[in-house]
Amino acid sequence: MKNPFAGIGDLGKMMTAAREMQGKVDEFQKTLETLTVVGESGAGLVRVTANAKGELQALDIDPSIFVPSEKQVVEDLILAAIRDAQDKAMARAQAEGQRLAGDMGLPPGMKLPF
Repeated sequence: MKNPFAGIGDLGKMMTAAREMQGKVDEFQKTLETLTVVGESGAGLVRVTANAKGELQALDIDPSIFVPSEKQVVEDLILAAIRDAQDKAMARAQAEGQRLAGDMGLPPGMKLPF
């Protein structure tokens, strides 16, 4: 008769590995909150700071562009800087995710569940 509890040791190892992986994913998420990127437009006239999760943290506008007749230009520059910061945040998050996956011994290109 086969022992029904023979694989429990392996199951325990799998559960431990799953908890460790979850801890690393949680740490990764916290890291994304602390990493910052700066998006800009108009040769730096508008700068947006975001964390690697894409959450906007700061906006810096050079005062030289505050001309009432240029309202649309300023709005376009702000949107362009936001998009730039969000694109950089996504790239940074992907790079950090690949680094974490490599650290955990996962195959290249495997995406972690976020």
